Amino acid sequence: MIRRQIIEAIQKDLFRNKVIIVTGPRQVGKTTLLRELARQTQRPTLWLNCDEPDDRADLENVSSTQLRALVGANQLLFIDEAQRVSGIGLTLKLLADQLPDVQTIVTGSSALELAGGINEPLTGRKFEYRLLPFSTKELVTETSQREEQRLLEQRLIYGFYPEVVLNSAEADRLLAELADSYLYKDILRLQDIRKPTVLQKLLIALALQVGSEVSFYELSQTVGTDPATVERYIGLLEQVFVVFQVGALSRNLRNELKKSKKVFFYDNGIRNAIIKNFNPLSLRADVGALWENFIIAERVKANLYIGKQPAYYFWRTTQQQEIDWLEEAGGQLKAFEFKWNPKAKAKFPTSFQEAYVGTEMAVVSPENYMNWLTES
Repeated sequence: MIRRQIIEAIQKDLFRNKVIIVTGPRQVGKTTLLRELARQTQRPTLWLNCDEPDDRADLENVSSTQLRALVGANQLLFIDEAQRVSGIGLTLKLLADQLPDVQTIVTGSSALELAGGINEPLTGRKFEYRLLPFSTKELVTETSQREEQRLLEQRLIYGFYPEVVLNSAEADRLLAELADSYLYKDILRLQDIRKPTVLQKLLIALALQVGSEVSFYELSQTVGTDPATVERYIGLLEQVFVVFQVGALSRNLRNELKKSKKVFFYDNGIRNAIIKNFNPLSLRADVGALWENFIIAERVKANLYIGKQPAYYFWRTTQQQEIDWLEEAGGQLKAFEFKWNPKAKAKFPTSFQEAYVGTEMAVVSPENYMNWLTES
Protein backbone atom coordinates (compact mmCIF):
# COMPACT_ATOMS: atom_id res chain seq x y z
CA MET A 1 0.00 0.00 0.00
CA ILE A 2 1.24 3.48 -0.89
CA ARG A 3 0.98 5.41 2.35
CA ARG A 4 -1.45 8.32 2.25
CA GLN A 5 -0.18 11.56 3.66
CA ILE A 6 -3.28 12.42 5.69
CA ILE A 7 -3.17 9.22 7.74
CA GLU A 8 -0.83 10.72 10.35
CA ALA A 9 -3.09 13.75 10.82
CA ILE A 10 -6.13 11.49 11.24
CA GLN A 11 -4.28 9.36 13.79
CA LYS A 12 -3.64 12.47 15.90
CA ASP A 13 -7.38 13.23 15.89
CA LEU A 14 -8.50 9.78 17.06
CA PHE A 15 -10.44 9.50 20.32
CA ARG A 16 -10.91 13.23 20.83
CA ASN A 17 -14.71 12.89 21.02
CA LYS A 18 -15.14 14.02 17.41
CA VAL A 19 -16.55 12.26 14.38
CA ILE A 20 -13.91 12.05 11.64
CA ILE A 21 -15.24 12.53 8.13
CA VAL A 22 -13.23 11.63 5.03
CA THR A 23 -14.72 12.71 1.71
CA GLY A 24 -13.39 12.45 -1.81
CA PRO A 25 -14.12 11.05 -5.24
CA ARG A 26 -14.73 7.40 -5.90
CA GLN A 27 -11.83 5.01 -6.33
CA VAL A 28 -9.18 7.08 -4.54
CA GLY A 29 -8.64 4.61 -1.69
CA LYS A 30 -10.86 5.76 1.17
CA THR A 31 -11.71 2.20 2.22
CA THR A 32 -8.05 1.20 1.97
CA LEU A 33 -7.20 4.16 4.20
CA LEU A 34 -9.70 2.98 6.83
CA ARG A 35 -8.29 -0.54 6.78
CA GLU A 36 -4.80 0.80 7.35
CA LEU A 37 -6.07 2.93 10.25
CA ALA A 38 -7.72 -0.16 11.77
CA ARG A 39 -4.54 -2.20 11.33
CA GLN A 40 -2.41 0.44 13.05
CA THR A 41 -4.89 1.22 15.82
CA GLN A 42 -5.54 -2.44 16.69
CA ARG A 43 -8.77 -1.84 18.61
CA PRO A 44 -12.05 -3.73 18.38
CA THR A 45 -13.72 -2.45 15.23
CA LEU A 46 -17.19 -2.52 13.68
CA TRP A 47 -17.40 -2.05 9.91
CA LEU A 48 -20.58 -0.85 8.25
CA ASN A 49 -20.74 -0.57 4.47
CA CYS A 50 -23.73 1.54 3.53
CA ASP A 51 -23.85 0.08 0.05
CA GLU A 52 -25.38 -2.88 1.92
CA PRO A 53 -29.10 -2.41 2.67
CA ASP A 54 -28.95 -4.07 6.10
CA ASP A 55 -26.00 -1.93 7.26
CA ARG A 56 -27.81 1.14 5.98
CA ALA A 57 -31.00 0.17 7.84
CA ASP A 58 -29.06 -0.19 11.11
CA LEU A 59 -28.20 3.53 10.96
CA GLU A 60 -31.52 5.03 9.86
CA ASN A 61 -34.04 6.37 12.39
CA VAL A 62 -32.29 4.79 15.35
CA SER A 63 -32.16 5.66 19.04
CA SER A 64 -29.04 5.91 21.17
CA THR A 65 -30.06 2.64 22.84
CA GLN A 66 -30.12 0.89 19.48
CA LEU A 67 -26.74 2.38 18.58
CA ARG A 68 -25.19 1.16 21.82
CA ALA A 69 -26.48 -2.35 21.11
CA LEU A 70 -25.16 -2.14 17.54
CA VAL A 71 -21.68 -0.96 18.49
CA GLY A 72 -21.37 -3.25 21.52
CA ALA A 73 -17.81 -3.50 22.86
CA ASN A 74 -16.21 -2.07 19.73
CA GLN A 75 -14.09 1.05 20.14
CA LEU A 76 -13.82 1.97 16.46
CA LEU A 77 -16.84 2.39 14.18
CA PHE A 78 -16.18 2.71 10.45
CA ILE A 79 -19.10 3.82 8.28
CA ASP A 80 -18.29 3.58 4.56
CA GLU A 81 -20.37 5.40 1.91
CA ALA A 82 -22.28 7.23 4.64
CA GLN A 83 -24.04 9.57 2.20
CA ARG A 84 -26.39 6.69 1.40
CA VAL A 85 -27.91 6.79 4.91
CA SER A 86 -31.03 8.89 5.29
CA GLY A 87 -30.61 11.31 8.19
CA ILE A 88 -26.96 10.38 8.70
CA GLY A 89 -26.23 13.71 10.38
CA LEU A 90 -28.56 13.03 13.31
CA THR A 91 -27.25 9.47 13.68
CA LEU A 92 -23.67 10.76 13.85
CA LYS A 93 -24.71 13.40 16.39
CA LEU A 94 -26.13 10.66 18.63
CA LEU A 95 -22.93 8.66 18.28
CA ALA A 96 -20.80 11.66 19.21
CA ASP A 97 -22.97 12.67 22.17
CA GLN A 98 -24.06 9.32 23.57
CA LEU A 99 -21.07 7.09 22.77
CA PRO A 100 -18.12 9.44 23.43
CA ASP A 101 -15.69 6.56 23.97
CA VAL A 102 -16.31 5.20 20.48
CA GLN A 103 -14.35 6.73 17.60
CA THR A 104 -16.60 7.05 14.56
CA ILE A 105 -14.93 7.48 11.17
CA VAL A 106 -17.12 8.16 8.16
CA THR A 107 -16.35 8.13 4.45
CA GLY A 108 -18.38 9.46 1.57
CA SER A 109 -17.69 9.51 -2.14
CA SER A 110 -20.02 12.41 -2.71
CA ALA A 111 -20.29 15.73 -0.97
CA LEU A 112 -23.80 16.20 -2.34
CA GLU A 113 -25.79 14.61 0.47
CA LEU A 114 -23.04 13.87 2.97
CA ALA A 115 -22.02 17.49 3.50
CA GLY A 116 -25.60 18.71 3.30
CA GLY A 117 -26.79 16.13 5.80
CA ILE A 118 -24.14 16.50 8.48
CA ASN A 119 -22.99 20.08 8.79
CA GLU A 120 -25.73 21.42 11.05
CA PRO A 121 -26.17 18.38 13.37
CA LEU A 122 -22.39 17.96 13.73
CA THR A 123 -21.42 21.55 14.41
CA GLY A 124 -18.45 21.40 16.79
CA ARG A 125 -18.48 17.59 16.73
CA LYS A 126 -16.38 16.71 13.67
CA PHE A 127 -12.98 16.81 12.02
CA GLU A 128 -13.08 16.81 8.23
CA TYR A 129 -10.54 15.48 5.75
CA ARG A 130 -10.52 15.18 1.98
CA LEU A 131 -8.79 12.35 0.13
CA LEU A 132 -7.95 12.90 -3.53
CA PRO A 133 -5.91 10.82 -6.00
CA PHE A 134 -2.26 10.18 -5.12
CA SER A 135 -0.07 13.27 -4.85
CA THR A 136 3.42 13.74 -6.21
CA LYS A 137 4.79 13.90 -2.67
CA GLU A 138 3.14 10.59 -1.70
CA LEU A 139 4.66 8.84 -4.71
CA VAL A 140 8.06 10.45 -4.14
CA THR A 141 7.98 9.11 -0.58
CA GLU A 142 7.22 5.64 -1.96
CA THR A 143 9.92 5.71 -4.68
CA SER A 144 12.13 8.77 -5.26
CA GLN A 145 12.15 12.22 -6.84
CA ARG A 146 14.19 10.89 -9.72
CA GLU A 147 11.69 8.13 -10.46
CA GLU A 148 8.75 10.53 -10.40
CA GLN A 149 10.57 12.96 -12.68
CA ARG A 150 11.15 10.11 -15.11
CA LEU A 151 7.40 9.44 -15.06
CA LEU A 152 6.34 13.07 -15.56
CA GLU A 153 4.92 12.49 -19.04
CA GLN A 154 3.00 9.47 -17.74
CA ARG A 155 1.50 11.59 -14.96
CA LEU A 156 0.58 14.42 -17.33
CA ILE A 157 -1.34 12.02 -19.55
CA TYR A 158 -2.73 9.41 -17.14
CA GLY A 159 -2.91 11.19 -13.79
CA PHE A 160 -2.81 9.81 -10.26
CA TYR A 161 -5.81 7.58 -9.61
CA PRO A 162 -4.48 4.68 -7.49
CA GLU A 163 -5.61 1.87 -9.78
CA VAL A 164 -4.13 3.69 -12.77
CA VAL A 165 -0.80 4.31 -11.03
CA LEU A 166 -0.55 0.71 -9.86
CA ASN A 167 -1.62 -0.79 -13.22
CA SER A 168 -0.05 1.55 -15.74
CA ALA A 169 -0.20 -0.99 -18.58
CA GLU A 170 -4.01 -0.80 -18.44
CA ALA A 171 -4.25 2.95 -17.84
CA ASP A 172 -6.31 3.74 -20.97
CA ARG A 173 -8.99 1.16 -20.18
CA LEU A 174 -9.11 1.91 -16.45
CA LEU A 175 -9.51 5.64 -17.01
CA ALA A 176 -12.19 5.11 -19.63
CA GLU A 177 -14.14 2.98 -17.14
CA LEU A 178 -13.66 5.54 -14.37
CA ALA A 179 -14.84 8.38 -16.57
CA ASP A 180 -17.86 6.44 -17.81
CA SER A 181 -18.99 5.03 -14.49
CA TYR A 182 -18.13 7.37 -11.66
CA LEU A 183 -18.31 10.88 -13.12
CA TYR A 184 -22.07 10.88 -13.42
CA LYS A 185 -23.10 8.23 -10.90
CA ASP A 186 -23.57 10.37 -7.80
CA ILE A 187 -24.90 13.38 -9.69
CA LEU A 188 -27.50 11.41 -11.62
CA ARG A 189 -28.54 9.47 -8.52
CA LEU A 190 -28.72 12.36 -6.07
CA GLN A 191 -29.81 15.28 -8.20
CA ASP A 192 -32.58 15.96 -10.66
CA ILE A 193 -30.52 15.93 -13.86
CA ARG A 194 -32.98 15.94 -16.70
CA LYS A 195 -30.39 16.35 -19.46
CA PRO A 196 -27.42 14.02 -18.84
CA THR A 197 -26.22 14.62 -22.40
CA VAL A 198 -25.82 18.31 -21.54
CA LEU A 199 -23.68 17.34 -18.56
CA GLN A 200 -21.50 15.18 -20.79
CA LYS A 201 -21.12 17.96 -23.36
CA LEU A 202 -20.27 20.41 -20.60
CA LEU A 203 -17.50 18.15 -19.31
CA ILE A 204 -15.99 17.93 -22.79
CA ALA A 205 -16.18 21.71 -23.20
CA LEU A 206 -14.52 22.28 -19.82
CA ALA A 207 -11.81 19.73 -20.64
CA LEU A 208 -11.03 21.49 -23.90
CA GLN A 209 -10.89 24.89 -22.17
CA VAL A 210 -8.84 23.87 -19.14
CA GLY A 211 -6.50 26.67 -18.11
CA SER A 212 -8.56 29.25 -20.00
CA GLU A 213 -11.20 31.59 -18.63
CA VAL A 214 -14.71 30.24 -18.93
CA SER A 215 -17.93 32.08 -19.64
CA PHE A 216 -21.14 30.49 -18.43
CA TYR A 217 -22.95 32.18 -21.30
CA GLU A 218 -20.55 30.89 -23.96
CA LEU A 219 -20.61 27.42 -22.44
CA SER A 220 -24.41 27.46 -22.46
CA GLN A 221 -24.37 28.24 -26.18
CA THR A 222 -21.89 25.42 -26.80
CA VAL A 223 -23.80 22.72 -24.92
CA GLY A 224 -27.34 23.88 -25.69
CA THR A 225 -28.75 25.07 -22.38
CA ASP A 226 -28.99 28.24 -20.29
CA PRO A 227 -26.20 29.88 -18.22
CA ALA A 228 -27.92 29.10 -14.92
CA THR A 229 -27.92 25.37 -15.73
CA VAL A 230 -24.23 25.54 -16.70
CA GLU A 231 -23.40 27.22 -13.40
CA ARG A 232 -25.42 24.63 -11.47
CA TYR A 233 -23.84 21.69 -13.25
CA ILE A 234 -20.31 23.01 -12.68
CA GLY A 235 -21.19 23.39 -9.00
CA LEU A 236 -22.34 19.76 -8.91
CA LEU A 237 -19.14 18.62 -10.61
CA GLU A 238 -17.23 20.45 -7.90
CA GLN A 239 -19.21 18.69 -5.20
CA VAL A 240 -18.26 15.27 -6.54
CA PHE A 241 -14.59 16.31 -6.84
CA VAL A 242 -14.29 16.22 -10.63
CA VAL A 243 -13.40 19.90 -11.10
CA PHE A 244 -12.72 23.01 -9.04
CA GLN A 245 -13.18 26.68 -9.85
CA VAL A 246 -10.71 29.51 -9.32
CA GLY A 247 -11.68 33.17 -9.45
CA ALA A 248 -9.77 36.25 -10.56
CA LEU A 249 -7.93 38.47 -8.07
CA SER A 250 -9.25 42.02 -8.30
CA ARG A 251 -8.51 44.69 -5.72
CA ASN A 252 -6.32 47.55 -6.87
CA LEU A 253 -6.53 48.16 -10.61
CA ARG A 254 -9.53 49.47 -12.52
CA ASN A 255 -8.80 47.26 -15.53
CA GLU A 256 -8.53 43.99 -13.61
CA LEU A 257 -11.00 41.29 -14.59
CA LYS A 258 -13.36 40.89 -11.66
CA LYS A 259 -15.83 38.10 -12.37
CA SER A 260 -13.80 35.73 -14.51
CA LYS A 261 -13.32 32.09 -13.56
CA LYS A 262 -11.16 29.20 -14.58
CA VAL A 263 -12.11 25.56 -14.13
CA PHE A 264 -9.48 22.89 -13.47
CA PHE A 265 -9.73 19.10 -13.18
CA TYR A 266 -8.52 17.34 -10.05
CA ASP A 267 -6.86 14.73 -12.28
CA ASN A 268 -5.27 14.95 -15.72
CA GLY A 269 -6.15 11.35 -16.51
CA ILE A 270 -9.87 11.97 -16.05
CA ARG A 271 -9.60 15.12 -18.16
CA ASN A 272 -7.91 13.19 -20.98
CA ALA A 273 -10.39 10.33 -20.71
CA ILE A 274 -13.26 12.78 -21.22
CA ILE A 275 -11.80 13.99 -24.52
CA LYS A 276 -10.50 10.47 -25.35
CA ASN A 277 -6.94 11.63 -25.93
CA PHE A 278 -4.07 9.64 -24.43
CA ASN A 279 -1.59 10.55 -27.15
CA PRO A 280 2.04 11.13 -26.12
CA LEU A 281 3.14 14.71 -25.56
CA SER A 282 5.01 14.79 -28.88
CA LEU A 283 1.69 14.41 -30.72
CA ARG A 284 -0.34 16.88 -28.68
CA ALA A 285 -1.22 20.55 -29.13
CA ASP A 286 -2.39 20.96 -25.52
CA VAL A 287 0.86 20.33 -23.62
CA GLY A 288 0.76 23.80 -22.02
CA ALA A 289 -2.77 23.24 -20.75
CA LEU A 290 -1.86 19.77 -19.47
CA TRP A 291 1.13 21.17 -17.60
CA GLU A 292 -0.91 23.98 -16.04
CA ASN A 293 -3.74 21.70 -14.91
CA PHE A 294 -1.24 19.13 -13.59
CA ILE A 295 0.84 21.56 -11.58
CA ILE A 296 -2.18 23.40 -10.15
CA ALA A 297 -4.01 20.21 -9.11
CA GLU A 298 -0.81 18.90 -7.54
CA ARG A 299 -0.25 22.14 -5.64
CA VAL A 300 -3.82 22.06 -4.32
CA LYS A 301 -3.26 18.47 -3.11
CA ALA A 302 0.12 19.31 -1.60
CA ASN A 303 -1.38 22.16 0.43
CA LEU A 304 -4.48 20.19 1.38
CA TYR A 305 -2.55 17.21 2.71
CA ILE A 306 -0.42 19.34 5.04
CA GLY A 307 -3.39 21.31 6.32
CA LYS A 308 -2.77 24.54 4.40
CA GLN A 309 -5.79 26.32 3.00
CA PRO A 310 -4.66 29.41 1.10
CA ALA A 311 -7.01 31.36 -1.13
CA TYR A 312 -6.34 30.67 -4.82
CA TYR A 313 -6.65 33.10 -7.71
CA PHE A 314 -5.42 33.94 -11.18
CA TRP A 315 -4.90 37.52 -12.41
CA ARG A 316 -5.70 39.18 -15.70
CA THR A 317 -6.44 42.65 -17.06
CA THR A 318 -8.47 43.86 -19.98
CA GLN A 319 -5.12 44.47 -21.75
CA GLN A 320 -4.44 40.69 -21.58
CA GLN A 321 -1.74 40.96 -18.93
CA GLU A 322 -1.95 37.86 -16.78
CA ILE A 323 -0.44 35.70 -14.06
CA ASP A 324 -1.22 31.99 -13.94
CA TRP A 325 -1.58 31.37 -10.20
CA LEU A 326 -1.75 33.26 -6.92
CA GLU A 327 -1.94 32.04 -3.35
CA GLU A 328 -2.80 34.16 -0.34
CA ALA A 329 -2.37 33.08 3.27
CA GLY A 330 -1.69 35.05 6.42
CA GLY A 331 -1.77 38.31 4.54
CA GLN A 332 1.05 37.19 2.21
CA LEU A 333 0.46 36.99 -1.54
CA LYS A 334 2.53 34.69 -3.77
CA ALA A 335 2.44 34.73 -7.57
CA PHE A 336 3.52 31.95 -9.93
CA GLU A 337 3.95 31.50 -13.65
CA PHE A 338 3.96 27.97 -15.11
CA LYS A 339 6.20 27.25 -18.11
CA TRP A 340 6.49 23.83 -19.75
CA ASN A 341 9.62 25.03 -21.54
CA PRO A 342 12.19 25.93 -18.84
CA LYS A 343 13.86 28.34 -21.27
CA ALA A 344 10.68 30.30 -21.95
CA LYS A 345 10.77 33.80 -20.55
CA ALA A 346 8.24 34.70 -17.89
CA LYS A 347 7.63 38.32 -16.99
CA PHE A 348 5.46 39.51 -14.15
CA PRO A 349 3.66 42.67 -15.34
CA THR A 350 4.94 45.90 -13.87
CA SER A 351 1.37 47.03 -13.17
CA PHE A 352 0.86 43.98 -10.97
CA GLN A 353 4.12 44.47 -9.09
CA GLU A 354 3.27 48.11 -8.40
CA ALA A 355 -0.28 47.30 -7.31
CA TYR A 356 0.68 44.34 -5.09
CA VAL A 357 3.93 45.43 -3.50
CA GLY A 358 5.68 42.71 -1.50
CA THR A 359 4.29 39.79 -3.46
CA GLU A 360 6.65 36.82 -3.75
CA MET A 361 7.04 35.74 -7.39
CA ALA A 362 8.44 32.58 -8.95
CA VAL A 363 8.39 30.59 -12.19
CA VAL A 364 7.65 26.85 -12.00
CA SER A 365 8.86 24.54 -14.77
CA PRO A 366 9.74 20.85 -15.11
CA GLU A 367 13.21 21.76 -13.84
CA ASN A 368 12.05 22.93 -10.40
CA TYR A 369 8.45 21.72 -9.95
CA MET A 370 9.44 18.86 -7.67
CA ASN A 371 10.72 21.20 -4.96
CA TRP A 372 7.56 23.28 -5.25
CA LEU A 373 5.34 20.25 -4.66
CA THR A 374 7.38 18.62 -1.90
CA GLU A 375 8.77 21.63 -0.05
CA SER A 376 6.62 21.16 3.06
